[in-house]
Amino acid sequence: MTSPSAGSDAPLLDKALRAARDTRRLAIGEGSRHEAPALFEAAFGRRPAVIVADPHTLEAAGREVLAAFHREGLSCAEPFVFGEDVYADIEDVERLEAAIRDVEAIPVAVGSGTINDLTKLAAHRLGRPYMAVATAASMDGYTAFGASITDRGSKQTFNCPAPRAVVADLEVIAKAPPGMNASGYADLLAKNVAGADWILADAAGVEPIDLDVWETVHGRLRTWIENPTGVARNDPEALRGLVAGLMMSGFAMQAHKTSRPASGADHQFSHLWDMQHHTFDGAAPSHGFKVGIGTLASLALHQELLARDLENVDVERAVAAWPTLEIEERRIAELFGPGELAAKAVEETRAKHPSPEALRDQLDRLRKAWPEVRERLARHLIPFDEVRARLRLAGCPDRPEAIGISRERLRVSYEQATFIRRRFTVLDVARRFGVFGESLDVVFRPHGPLADATPAQVKMQ
Repeated sequence: MTSPSAGSDAPLLDKALRAARDTRRLAIGEGSRHEAPALFEAAFGRRPAVIVADPHTLEAAGREVLAAFHREGLSCAEPFVFGEDVYADIEDVERLEAAIRDVEAIPVAVGSGTINDLTKLAAHRLGRPYMAVATAASMDGYTAFGASITDRGSKQTFNCPAPRAVVADLEVIAKAPPGMNASGYADLLAKNVAGADWILADAAGVEPIDLDVWETVHGRLRTWIENPTGVARNDPEALRGLVAGLMMSGFAMQAHKTSRPASGADHQFSHLWDMQHHTFDGAAPSHGFKVGIGTLASLALHQELLARDLENVDVERAVAAWPTLEIEERRIAELFGPGELAAKAVEETRAKHPSPEALRDQLDRLRKAWPEVRERLARHLIPFDEVRARLRLAGCPDRPEAIGISRERLRVSYEQATFIRRRFTVLDVARRFGVFGESLDVVFRPHGPLADATPAQVKMQ
């Protein structure tokens, strides 16, 4: 159940909780950190707890949560506090796992994406449930099934349950470091293009849409993203809607047991740049900011395909031109060079590379359904210029240079992103129909949506 302070979304959140596989309790509101002991006890009884945090999240909420546990007489082990250099990789999962293996306690993750994912996977490997206390509205992973962790140089989603209880204190979230809540806004806005990718996968016969899960994400998405300036100002109601939308996206992934409901080509760009260890001005751009640029890239391609009469494409010609797996692997070697990233790209490409017969079936389905699909996508998608404006108003980067990605690199990233994940997206549709290169020419041409930024535009960023 949710707390009453969840606002007008409380009934919707309650419904999602009843359908959730893992999460049973959720508190959203001003001061809800003080409800943490009650939610913990309702979820786990009087079992001991262990706070997991980093130095910043310990100060933001961890110490107060620990004090609240002590006031309620709940036993707590010594907190595990990562260093400043904590990163969502398998080595830090193993560090946490080793530190709390012999501590008979339920982990309580106090933090945002990194701390939550590390705790989620470590707790699962130890056979324990866990609880999350959100310190920023920076991503949708709090209530999601699975943890996004880097292992052997590759960003991977490890299967593991979502937290049994989640606390999101809007007072704490409003004080999050600059950019974190904007990052969450970009992550939530991306659900629009992720949904468009699912529409294409459904039409191609690759992955059917689960209508209940779809409604969980898209039923109120436009309401949750309607106030980007409020997010930038840390307005309580805007943050409440943002948090609700992110939690609902996580519940959708929890119900579906994959990230398909909330992640499409937009996230493939972000994962690619993660795997390439991309930094800008000495630091890695946030997940949400990378996803925001990936959203613009995906949307530009979606809109270019909408202008095409794909129902008239010569399917047999497209099948005849389809590269063999051997050719694809040679292209991967050219794009990535040697190393773990290339090996991962080969693995993912082998998993989704269709035979000529399977490709013919996919293209026939898409071609026949295209007039209806195109109309549905046109209704569903938020226009490119509006998405760019929303990102800017929320305080997010709205041009690739703002996260250190040149237009030249972005164009190469389109093809690279196609290979690194087996998920069927707009990237695969363009490649299968044989219009990938032509479409990118349109997207990047002068006055196109992703034309080179002028020096004045770069300076403004």
